[in-house]
Amino acid sequence: MYSLGVRLLRVRTSVIQPRIIYRLAIALGLAGALSASTLAGDFEREKRLTDEVEANLFSGELVTLDAQGAEFVAVEMASQTNGIRGVVILLHGRGFHADWPENIGPLRVELSQVGWHTLSLQMPVLEKGAKYFDYLPLFPEALPRIDAALAYLESQEIRPVVLLAHSCGAHMAMRWLEEHADKSIDAFIGIGMGATDYQQPMQRPFPFASLRVPVLDLYGEYDYPAVQRMAPERLQLITQGGNPASRQVMAIRADHYFTGDSDLLIEEITTWLDSLDL
Repeated sequence: MYSLGVRLLRVRTSVIQPRIIYRLAIALGLAGALSASTLAGDFEREKRLTDEVEANLFSGELVTLDAQGAEFVAVEMASQTNGIRGVVILLHGRGFHADWPENIGPLRVELSQVGWHTLSLQMPVLEKGAKYFDYLPLFPEALPRIDAALAYLESQEIRPVVLLAHSCGAHMAMRWLEEHADKSIDAFIGIGMGATDYQQPMQRPFPFASLRVPVLDLYGEYDYPAVQRMAPERLQLITQGGNPASRQVMAIRADHYFTGDSDLLIEEITTWLDSLDL
Protein backbone atom coordinates (compact mmCIF):
# COMPACT_ATOMS: atom_id res chain seq x y z
CA MET A 1 0.00 0.00 0.00
CA TYR A 2 2.87 2.37 0.84
CA SER A 3 5.89 2.73 -1.39
CA LEU A 4 9.25 3.03 0.29
CA GLY A 5 10.09 5.61 -2.36
CA VAL A 6 13.12 6.30 -4.48
CA ARG A 7 16.37 7.59 -3.05
CA LEU A 8 16.62 11.36 -3.17
CA LEU A 9 19.67 13.59 -3.02
CA ARG A 10 19.50 15.42 0.31
CA VAL A 11 21.53 18.57 0.98
CA ARG A 12 22.21 19.18 4.64
CA THR A 13 21.54 22.75 5.69
CA SER A 14 22.51 24.60 8.83
CA VAL A 15 20.17 24.14 11.78
CA ILE A 16 20.51 27.78 12.76
CA GLN A 17 19.58 29.16 9.37
CA PRO A 18 16.18 27.42 9.08
CA ARG A 19 15.26 28.65 12.58
CA ILE A 20 15.95 32.26 11.59
CA ILE A 21 14.16 31.87 8.25
CA TYR A 22 11.12 30.28 9.82
CA ARG A 23 10.76 32.95 12.51
CA LEU A 24 10.94 35.66 9.86
CA ALA A 25 8.35 33.76 7.83
CA ILE A 26 5.98 33.61 10.79
CA ALA A 27 6.34 37.35 11.25
CA LEU A 28 5.54 37.92 7.58
CA GLY A 29 2.78 35.32 7.47
CA LEU A 30 4.73 33.30 4.90
CA ALA A 31 5.39 30.11 6.86
CA GLY A 32 3.20 28.03 4.57
CA ALA A 33 5.29 29.02 1.57
CA LEU A 34 8.47 27.44 2.95
CA SER A 35 9.64 24.28 1.25
CA ALA A 36 10.22 21.36 3.60
CA SER A 37 13.10 20.24 1.41
CA THR A 38 15.13 23.30 2.49
CA LEU A 39 14.66 22.55 6.19
CA ALA A 40 16.44 19.57 7.68
CA GLY A 41 16.93 18.01 11.07
CA ASP A 42 20.20 17.75 12.94
CA PHE A 43 21.45 14.50 11.40
CA GLU A 44 24.68 14.55 13.41
CA ARG A 45 22.73 14.62 16.67
CA GLU A 46 20.38 11.95 15.37
CA LYS A 47 23.43 9.79 14.63
CA ARG A 48 24.69 10.28 18.19
CA LEU A 49 21.30 9.31 19.58
CA THR A 50 21.23 6.24 17.35
CA ASP A 51 24.69 5.26 18.58
CA GLU A 52 23.43 5.64 22.15
CA VAL A 53 20.49 3.34 21.45
CA GLU A 54 22.73 0.74 19.82
CA ALA A 55 25.21 0.78 22.70
CA ASN A 56 22.54 0.31 25.35
CA LEU A 57 19.97 -1.88 23.60
CA PHE A 58 19.13 -5.02 25.59
CA SER A 59 15.68 -5.91 24.25
CA GLY A 60 14.79 -5.87 20.57
CA GLU A 61 16.94 -5.08 17.56
CA LEU A 62 17.77 -2.11 15.39
CA VAL A 63 16.39 -2.08 11.87
CA THR A 64 17.11 0.46 9.15
CA LEU A 65 14.19 1.84 7.16
CA ASP A 66 14.08 4.08 4.11
CA ALA A 67 11.96 7.23 4.15
CA GLN A 68 11.96 8.46 0.55
CA GLY A 69 15.71 8.10 0.26
CA ALA A 70 16.62 9.09 3.81
CA GLU A 71 17.60 6.17 6.03
CA PHE A 72 16.65 6.11 9.70
CA VAL A 73 16.58 3.47 12.40
CA ALA A 74 13.83 1.90 14.46
CA VAL A 75 13.85 -0.52 17.37
CA GLU A 76 11.81 -3.61 16.62
CA MET A 77 10.69 -6.19 19.15
CA ALA A 78 8.56 -9.21 18.38
CA SER A 79 5.74 -10.35 20.62
CA GLN A 80 7.11 -12.32 23.55
CA THR A 81 3.97 -14.46 23.78
CA ASN A 82 2.80 -17.36 21.65
CA GLY A 83 0.44 -15.14 19.66
CA ILE A 84 0.61 -11.65 18.16
CA ARG A 85 -2.15 -9.21 19.09
CA GLY A 86 -0.98 -6.67 16.51
CA VAL A 87 1.70 -4.01 16.28
CA VAL A 88 2.28 -0.70 18.06
CA ILE A 89 4.33 1.97 16.29
CA LEU A 90 5.88 4.32 18.86
CA LEU A 91 7.02 7.93 18.32
CA HIS A 92 9.18 9.49 21.03
CA GLY A 93 9.16 13.06 22.32
CA ARG A 94 11.27 16.08 21.43
CA GLY A 95 14.98 15.52 21.15
CA PHE A 96 14.89 11.98 22.57
CA HIS A 97 15.48 8.61 20.96
CA ALA A 98 13.57 5.45 20.12
CA ASP A 99 14.49 3.66 23.35
CA TRP A 100 14.22 6.58 25.77
CA PRO A 101 14.43 4.96 29.23
CA GLU A 102 11.90 7.23 30.92
CA ASN A 103 8.84 6.24 28.90
CA ILE A 104 9.09 4.95 25.31
CA GLY A 105 11.74 2.33 26.14
CA PRO A 106 9.88 0.59 28.99
CA LEU A 107 6.59 0.93 27.13
CA ARG A 108 7.74 -0.78 23.93
CA VAL A 109 9.27 -3.67 25.90
CA GLU A 110 6.26 -4.18 28.17
CA LEU A 111 3.84 -4.10 25.24
CA SER A 112 5.84 -6.86 23.55
CA GLN A 113 5.64 -8.92 26.72
CA VAL A 114 1.85 -8.87 26.60
CA GLY A 115 1.58 -9.89 22.97
CA TRP A 116 2.22 -6.77 20.88
CA HIS A 117 4.86 -6.52 18.18
CA THR A 118 6.48 -3.09 18.66
CA LEU A 119 8.35 -0.78 16.31
CA SER A 120 9.78 2.35 17.90
CA LEU A 121 10.89 4.94 15.33
CA GLN A 122 13.76 7.37 15.61
CA MET A 123 12.14 10.69 14.78
CA PRO A 124 13.87 13.81 13.39
CA VAL A 125 15.62 15.95 16.00
CA LEU A 126 17.19 19.38 16.31
CA GLU A 127 19.93 20.64 18.61
CA LYS A 128 19.36 20.70 22.36
CA GLY A 129 17.28 23.65 23.46
CA ALA A 130 15.24 23.86 20.24
CA LYS A 131 11.65 24.96 20.89
CA TYR A 132 8.25 24.16 19.42
CA PHE A 133 8.48 26.87 16.73
CA ASP A 134 11.92 25.55 15.76
CA TYR A 135 10.45 22.10 15.24
CA LEU A 136 7.50 23.19 13.11
CA PRO A 137 9.42 23.02 9.79
CA LEU A 138 10.68 19.58 10.81
CA PHE A 139 7.26 17.95 11.18
CA PRO A 140 6.88 17.09 7.46
CA GLU A 141 10.09 15.03 7.69
CA ALA A 142 8.28 12.70 10.10
CA LEU A 143 5.58 11.74 7.59
CA PRO A 144 7.70 9.54 5.29
CA ARG A 145 9.14 7.82 8.37
CA ILE A 146 5.66 6.81 9.49
CA ASP A 147 4.86 5.74 5.93
CA ALA A 148 8.05 3.65 5.81
CA ALA A 149 7.14 1.95 9.09
CA LEU A 150 3.67 1.12 7.78
CA ALA A 151 5.13 -0.28 4.56
CA TYR A 152 7.63 -2.38 6.50
CA LEU A 153 4.91 -3.82 8.74
CA GLU A 154 2.60 -4.40 5.81
CA SER A 155 5.32 -6.52 4.21
CA GLN A 156 5.20 -8.68 7.35
CA GLU A 157 1.38 -8.78 7.28
CA ILE A 158 1.08 -7.70 10.91
CA ARG A 159 -2.30 -6.27 11.90
CA PRO A 160 -3.97 -4.47 13.58
CA VAL A 161 -1.77 -1.34 13.73
CA VAL A 162 -1.79 1.08 16.67
CA LEU A 163 0.00 4.42 16.30
CA LEU A 164 1.29 5.74 19.64
CA ALA A 165 3.01 9.10 20.06
CA HIS A 166 4.29 11.19 22.96
CA SER A 167 4.66 14.98 23.15
CA CYS A 168 6.50 16.28 20.05
CA GLY A 169 6.02 12.85 18.52
CA ALA A 170 2.29 13.49 18.91
CA HIS A 171 2.64 16.74 16.94
CA MET A 172 4.34 14.75 14.19
CA ALA A 173 1.70 12.03 14.32
CA MET A 174 -1.09 14.61 14.13
CA ARG A 175 0.56 16.14 11.08
CA TRP A 176 0.45 12.68 9.48
CA LEU A 177 -3.18 12.24 10.56
CA GLU A 178 -4.10 15.53 8.86
CA GLU A 179 -3.10 14.02 5.52
CA HIS A 180 -4.09 10.39 6.01
CA ALA A 181 -6.77 10.50 8.73
CA ASP A 182 -6.94 6.93 10.07
CA LYS A 183 -5.98 5.20 6.82
CA SER A 184 -3.81 2.15 7.56
CA ILE A 185 -4.09 2.39 11.36
CA ASP A 186 -6.64 0.80 13.66
CA ALA A 187 -6.20 2.95 16.78
CA PHE A 188 -4.33 6.05 17.93
CA ILE A 189 -2.78 6.83 21.32
CA GLY A 190 -1.59 10.36 22.06
CA ILE A 191 0.35 11.08 25.27
CA GLY A 192 0.81 14.64 26.49
CA MET A 193 -0.74 16.14 23.36
CA GLY A 194 -0.56 19.87 22.77
CA ALA A 195 2.77 20.49 24.51
CA THR A 196 4.42 23.67 23.25
CA ASP A 197 6.62 26.39 24.74
CA TYR A 198 6.01 29.74 26.39
CA GLN A 199 4.29 32.18 23.99
CA GLN A 200 4.43 29.56 21.22
CA PRO A 201 0.83 28.39 20.72
CA MET A 202 -0.09 25.43 18.55
CA GLN A 203 -0.10 26.36 14.88
CA ARG A 204 -2.35 23.56 13.58
CA PRO A 205 -5.66 22.23 14.93
CA PHE A 206 -6.14 18.81 16.49
CA PRO A 207 -7.32 16.44 13.70
CA PHE A 208 -9.44 14.13 15.85
CA ALA A 209 -12.89 14.97 14.49
CA SER A 210 -11.94 13.21 11.24
CA LEU A 211 -10.85 9.97 12.95
CA ARG A 212 -13.22 7.02 13.18
CA VAL A 213 -10.79 4.64 14.89
CA PRO A 214 -10.61 4.58 18.71
CA VAL A 215 -8.45 7.29 20.24
CA LEU A 216 -6.82 7.41 23.67
CA ASP A 217 -5.90 10.89 24.89
CA LEU A 218 -3.61 10.31 27.89
CA TYR A 219 -2.06 13.11 29.92
CA GLY A 220 -0.71 13.62 33.42
CA GLU A 221 -2.26 15.30 36.42
CA TYR A 222 0.86 17.50 36.53
CA ASP A 223 1.29 17.80 32.78
CA TYR A 224 2.27 21.03 31.06
CA PRO A 225 -0.32 23.83 31.31
CA ALA A 226 -1.07 23.85 27.57
CA VAL A 227 -1.76 20.11 27.60
CA GLN A 228 -4.17 20.47 30.52
CA ARG A 229 -5.79 23.65 29.20
CA MET A 230 -6.65 22.11 25.83
CA ALA A 231 -7.98 18.84 27.24
CA PRO A 232 -11.65 19.90 26.84
CA GLU A 233 -11.03 20.88 23.21
CA ARG A 234 -9.36 17.55 22.47
CA LEU A 235 -12.19 15.65 24.13
CA GLN A 236 -14.83 17.51 22.11
CA LEU A 237 -13.07 16.70 18.84
CA ILE A 238 -12.51 13.06 19.80
CA THR A 239 -16.20 12.80 20.66
CA GLN A 240 -17.08 14.19 17.24
CA GLY A 241 -15.09 11.33 15.73
CA GLY A 242 -17.79 9.10 17.14
CA ASN A 243 -15.92 5.97 18.21
CA PRO A 244 -17.47 4.71 21.47
CA ALA A 245 -14.16 3.15 22.56
CA SER A 246 -12.33 6.50 22.54
CA ARG A 247 -11.25 7.80 25.93
CA GLN A 248 -9.56 10.75 27.56
CA VAL A 249 -7.62 9.78 30.68
CA MET A 250 -5.80 11.98 33.18
CA ALA A 251 -3.18 9.87 34.92
CA ILE A 252 -3.12 10.72 38.61
CA ARG A 253 0.26 11.93 39.97
CA ALA A 254 1.97 11.76 36.56
CA ASP A 255 3.91 14.59 34.93
CA HIS A 256 4.37 15.12 31.19
CA TYR A 257 7.10 12.48 30.91
CA PHE A 258 5.65 10.05 33.47
CA THR A 259 8.91 10.55 35.36
CA GLY A 260 9.34 7.66 37.75
CA ASP A 261 5.89 6.42 36.74
CA SER A 262 6.52 4.28 33.68
CA ASP A 263 4.51 1.51 35.37
CA LEU A 264 1.50 3.83 35.50
CA LEU A 265 1.99 4.75 31.83
CA ILE A 266 2.12 1.08 30.87
CA GLU A 267 -0.94 0.26 33.00
CA GLU A 268 -3.08 3.01 31.47
CA ILE A 269 -2.19 2.04 27.90
CA THR A 270 -2.44 -1.73 28.27
CA THR A 271 -5.78 -1.39 30.10
CA TRP A 272 -7.20 0.66 27.23
CA LEU A 273 -5.80 -1.65 24.55
CA ASP A 274 -7.33 -4.62 26.39
CA SER A 275 -10.73 -2.90 26.18
CA LEU A 276 -10.65 -2.65 22.38
CA ASP A 277 -12.12 -5.09 19.92
CA LEU A 278 -9.13 -5.19 17.56
